Amino acid sequence: MTIDAYMNPEFTWIKKIIFLLAAIVGIVICLFFIYAGTLFITPARRRKEDGNYITKKYNKLVQLFCEMVISATSVMSFACAYVICNHIYALVISAGIQTGGYGIFAGIWGNWKDFALLVLICLSCVLNTILDKYIIPLKHLSRSEKATIRMLAMFYAIVILIYLNIIGDESEYSPVMMYYLGLMVGRFVYFDASFRDFIENIKNVFLKLPLLVMGLVVSGSLCYLGFKVGFLLERNYYIVGVFYTHLFLLFAIFIFNLSHAVKMMIKSTNNNKNEE
Repeated sequence: MTIDAYMNPEFTWIKKIIFLLAAIVGIVICLFFIYAGTLFITPARRRKEDGNYITKKYNKLVQLFCEMVISATSVMSFACAYVICNHIYALVISAGIQTGGYGIFAGIWGNWKDFALLVLICLSCVLNTILDKYIIPLKHLSRSEKATIRMLAMFYAIVILIYLNIIGDESEYSPVMMYYLGLMVGRFVYFDASFRDFIENIKNVFLKLPLLVMGLVVSGSLCYLGFKVGFLLERNYYIVGVFYTHLFLLFAIFIFNLSHAVKMMIKSTNNNKNEE
């Protein structure tokens, strides 16, 4: 398998723009459902007590959804990197290459694969922090909220990997799923955790499950569209196409966040002029 298995040369800029527009439409639909859900779960008495409650609640849920997409993209980057590295290793071994850069890579991956997986996980965590702190800053979320969403993103990835195994992708995802599962269990049960902490973690996860479902639906729909129209290669490892889809979703969220920041900047400038 050549580099064309990972990069589709027919995926032109026009097609990329079309796929990005589809991702933007998907995000808009999700934002609509989040707003409708906010109206549905907000009691009438609470609306009267605080006129801005719905806006605050909606903004919080939107940022949680953005964190879900960011975390899912970071997690899928690790899974995608594992699949590609494993495939390159198999090609190098089958070709009998023992010298040069590929030979060094094969030696490291063959003898230190578990450690390499741990490094990839750490890099995905760093990527997640850079994205939600600097690229798409989510200032209204607490550390515990981000931690809960990141843990959900691992379950999100496990669901996707299980589905890929079911439809017959030739890749091996078991080591990746075991890492994710171990991290999830560690989030729920740690050495000094009390039963109350365990129940609280379960509660936080349960309350945010709709965001998980929404993320799976929008990414799944885009993946189906991408493979159906040929934007994503069917001969490719499916995980690569899934990762590309999440990159487009992430860029769509970046556009929304940037437009909101510009809007707030213009509003602040106008207020300053009015005060003068």
